Amino acid sequence: MQDISKTRNIAIIGHGSCGKTSLAEAMLFTAGKIKRLGKVDDGTAALDFEEEETQRNVSINTSFHNYTWKKHNVFLLDTPGDDNFLNETYIATQVADAAVFIIGAVLGVKGQTIKFADFIVDQNLPSLIMINKLDRERADFGRTLDQISESLPLKPVVLHLPIGEEENFRGLVDIATGKGYIFDKDGSGGVTETDVPEEMADDIAYYRESLMESVAETDDDLIEHFLEEGELSPDDLQKGLKNGVASGAIVPVCIGAATQNYGTAPLLDTINSILPSPADRPSAMGLDMSGELVERKPDTEEKFSAQVFKTMADPYAGRLTIFRIYSGTLSGDSFYNSSKETDERFGQLFIPEGKEQKAVESAGPGMIVAVAKLKETTTGDTLCDKSAPIVFDDLDVIDPVISYAVTASKGDEEKLFSSITRMLDEDLTLRLSREPQTGEVLISGVGQVHLEVVGARIKRKFGVEMDLSLPKIPYKETIRGTATVQGKHKKQSGGRGQFGDCTIEISPTRGKGFEFEDNIVGGVIPQQYRPAVEKGIIEAMEKGVMAGYPMVDIKVKLIDGSYHTVDSSEMAFKIAGSLAFKKGAQEAGLVLLEPYMDMTIMVGKDHVGDVMGDLNSRRGKVMGMDSDDQGREVINAQVPQSEVLAYAADLTAMTGGLGKFKIAFSHYEEVPSQLADKIVAKAQAE
Repeated sequence: MQDISKTRNIAIIGHGSCGKTSLAEAMLFTAGKIKRLGKVDDGTAALDFEEEETQRNVSINTSFHNYTWKKHNVFLLDTPGDDNFLNETYIATQVADAAVFIIGAVLGVKGQTIKFADFIVDQNLPSLIMINKLDRERADFGRTLDQISESLPLKPVVLHLPIGEEENFRGLVDIATGKGYIFDKDGSGGVTETDVPEEMADDIAYYRESLMESVAETDDDLIEHFLEEGELSPDDLQKGLKNGVASGAIVPVCIGAATQNYGTAPLLDTINSILPSPADRPSAMGLDMSGELVERKPDTEEKFSAQVFKTMADPYAGRLTIFRIYSGTLSGDSFYNSSKETDERFGQLFIPEGKEQKAVESAGPGMIVAVAKLKETTTGDTLCDKSAPIVFDDLDVIDPVISYAVTASKGDEEKLFSSITRMLDEDLTLRLSREPQTGEVLISGVGQVHLEVVGARIKRKFGVEMDLSLPKIPYKETIRGTATVQGKHKKQSGGRGQFGDCTIEISPTRGKGFEFEDNIVGGVIPQQYRPAVEKGIIEAMEKGVMAGYPMVDIKVKLIDGSYHTVDSSEMAFKIAGSLAFKKGAQEAGLVLLEPYMDMTIMVGKDHVGDVMGDLNSRRGKVMGMDSDDQGREVINAQVPQSEVLAYAADLTAMTGGLGKFKIAFSHYEEVPSQLADKIVAKAQAE
């Protein structure tokens, strides 16, 4: 086993199109792990290998690889930047020891950038920032740095300063050492030392002073030394940088141009020297079988523990279970799943490398490894040594915010739903449910593109089409007033006839559901027929009177009636009850109800007005406002479900990707009459 101090576990995160996968490819190529520098745009990237990723030129899943650089073994998690696949990134930040946070020098800080910065803060994840694409037209290092300082809850400190701009971007100055480097033009990722341009002297002096000051502020001894001497020694600066990054107090800024493979070797050096190893991170904490809190130190001699954070279907290896090891050494062919309380056996231990896997004999803390074809284990489970069981907290996931009705071609239903069930293992944000009233099966996710990609993967992997449509709104009906009516069913057609007669009083209960009260006195309706009256009423309520929607919140009193000694039957009184109810509902005044949703919407101050105006246009009611600990405005509102079926895309458009929301069912309210007329007419036509 390698020295843990020379192991790194790095999530590469950043907004869409900032060059994450291109940078990961360049890092692997520079380190000699891959022999060809793949390109995202032409579909040759080693890390974007699924068909949906190459077609869309966008990362959909977290991909895994590793490299060795100057005796350091580094595991990479290349994460998606698109809003539809944020959950992959969020989970990666929970299992990585550090992040390389990429920001494009042309687009700068975007909505997703702020979300990823929030992930870093939430997880207290040590990070460095890589300003990428400095070779592009309109790339601006200074502007991007200002945006980072102003918009993100992170404290950037410049480590690398660019030599040249846009097409003349050709090298960097290492602020810590004061040395200049020119990028090798052969695409190797290397650099050649050079003299620092004279015109950069003032900038270098400014950023060096700023770097030392920021590093000194992270430690009482260093600040005292800095105030006395006016600078920090190289050793103090290096030590202070590493400690400041580990605590999250500072975030170093590196630079490069991934597609040209510029700046990669200095970045690899910085990862080795500044980002923490598993040994530098806090111990993993969990519960033992008695519910007591226990720790697992990141040590090869500790008892083995790990957590599954991804499950995926591999066309060759089968179902792959991917997990991060927190303590101990895994070897052999089995481990204990403490979440399921079961032993699991496996055939071979792998390190995932893009679409392939490399077999290994053992693995230790910080490593990302995989095994195939486990029987019981699912994403989120804890794996450990059976002699010292521990259960880690569940992974946090992003809740779904959009739902569609899902259908299959006739005869493919069973195949489709078994396929979706398998996808649920791979994607923790997916939900499958059934709406009892409409009978529709609903699939829920974080965006329309998310669900479309799920459908494409199901078609490719399992050969079945998943059709999506907007779900039907589960409207309900009720009554506004009271009425007393008679329902009589009388039929004579030779032989025994049918006779049932009942009088009921109908009234609203306002949220208390259905109530039935038997107030018959003197046996005008025999006891054996009265339950049939109630049954007829219940069946009529289920079918609705106004537009076929179920009726709710109604009290019915059975107060009178008559019967025939020969012709009366349970069926006759059931029909009489149904007739009486329908007639009474009409006389009491029918009302259409619609579901309202509780919404919590988080936006920046600049977007509050637009969001509030939009909610008003959707017949929403703002219930209150607050601020969260990240300075965002939190709007609490109640909005009709019919108005927010596609709200995720609308909020993204309104806020430039900065807004997010949670949604849950609240209650039912009356539909305005002009809308109710249209809904009823459409339902009756169908």
